[in-house]
Amino acid sequence: MTGIRLTMAALAATALTLTAAPAMAAEAGITDEVTMTLGKDGTLHVVEKITGASGGLKRTFITRTRYDDNNDRLYQISNVKGGTFADGVLTVTGGTVEYDVKGAVTPSGNVEELRWFAVNGWNQQVAKATVKVSGPGQVQNLSCFAGELTSAIGCTSASMDHTATQADFEQENIAPGNALTVVVGYPKGSSSGVPILEKRFSLASAFTLDLVTGGALAALLVLLLGGFGLLYWTRGRDARVADHEKDSVSPVQNGHFAPPDGVRPGQIGTLVDEQADVVDVTATIVDLAVRGYLRIDEQPRQTYDAPDWLLVRLPNAPVNALLPYERALYDAIFDGRDAVLLSQLSGSFTSHLGAVRDALYADVVEQGWFARRPDTERTRWTTIGVVLIGVGLVATVALAWFTTYGLLGLALIIAGGALAVGGQYMPAKTAKGSAALAHTMGFREYLFSGELGDVPEQHRVELFSRYLPYAVIFDGVEHWSRVVASVTGNGHQSDNLYWYHGPAEWDLSKFAGSMRTFTTTTSGAISASRQFRTL
Repeated sequence: MTGIRLTMAALAATALTLTAAPAMAAEAGITDEVTMTLGKDGTLHVVEKITGASGGLKRTFITRTRYDDNNDRLYQISNVKGGTFADGVLTVTGGTVEYDVKGAVTPSGNVEELRWFAVNGWNQQVAKATVKVSGPGQVQNLSCFAGELTSAIGCTSASMDHTATQADFEQENIAPGNALTVVVGYPKGSSSGVPILEKRFSLASAFTLDLVTGGALAALLVLLLGGFGLLYWTRGRDARVADHEKDSVSPVQNGHFAPPDGVRPGQIGTLVDEQADVVDVTATIVDLAVRGYLRIDEQPRQTYDAPDWLLVRLPNAPVNALLPYERALYDAIFDGRDAVLLSQLSGSFTSHLGAVRDALYADVVEQGWFARRPDTERTRWTTIGVVLIGVGLVATVALAWFTTYGLLGLALIIAGGALAVGGQYMPAKTAKGSAALAHTMGFREYLFSGELGDVPEQHRVELFSRYLPYAVIFDGVEHWSRVVASVTGNGHQSDNLYWYHGPAEWDLSKFAGSMRTFTTTTSGAISASRQFRTL
């Protein structure tokens, strides 16, 4: 029995040895002896002696923590020895590691607090860590925490020597990735160390409303109000002159048509809305026909055919008497041919419309109605606005990312948008242009008043036909087409006009519908070129 007991005891001892070995192996790890010295300039110099490492030993430093709602706290690691350091990761190549830390000191009341993660981020277990801390003054208080970074669990031991010049800390079994954080308080002013803060980006802080940004927004408001005041002054001047001159209209002289100030339909269209657009060209084509430079022949068609017209060049027309924009349009229509279908113009007009438009803008400047071309004026202000918007976008991103003055960038964007939109209204007429506009508006009222006076019958077709291109500009084609269709030279109905011919079985009773369709189709053919759309 005694032999059996001895055998069983031996087996039990062997089993205990075998089960204890893995546990001891699991607790194996490195030993880290840390010595930290805080200098007068607030720089913490750290020396670590490491033993028991197996394989590649690496440490990931904590270089950024949350400080408050608006800022992160940075820890700057420098002067690393005993390994290679990149992107916050230290790869150990020797048994001793040295480095400097800035940003680990925080003044607080009557003390300044040194807080550093003396042991943290190792990729291997730390079986035992000891930390000795000395600084530029006597220790006022001390504490330590072990485990996760946010752990409130104290370390194994924390003490100071009898002179209160050195603090000692100890902790066992620190798991990979966990930390031993030491905190030591020194008298205020012992060092010049301060936290290194970096503002954390947030929309709320990036667009803070304070004295600077509020003042900038107020200045922007003053600028916008000033711009509106300038706009009111320039546009109001047009209205004031127009109101003063509006009764000076005499479109009929000696029974013949005499437009106020000798203004042609295309000129009126550009003068009124400050843009050379499709309706101005359409009205000019009708005007050239009425004045004897071309004839409009409506083409016969079946029920479902698209309407079309033949524009015929009239011989012996005094083309040299045409204004530059009229000559440019006349040449663009015929382009070396004697007749052309309206349906063919949408393809052949493309290369000529730019010249017609430029000539119209140049004409209103030559007439003295504008100091500068309206399109150039709009383009200049719109370009400035767009550039300012671009600068504002870049400034907003930069200011919001690096500062709290993001509202200043938004102010630039708003100002740029106001300039880009307001630029469309910046062309201002001269006093002469405003007076011409007033006479034009008076002419418009005269046309639609129904009081046409006593016009001799022999002049009615010519006179009412001369009114028609202006009616195109004033959107009164339907009304004036009916007026023209109602009379002929002898007061009786006719099949055609001297400048407009219809197909067989067509008479002037259909002229109003034909003219309405012609103007609509012509504007469509012109705008189809994509170079002359109404803005």
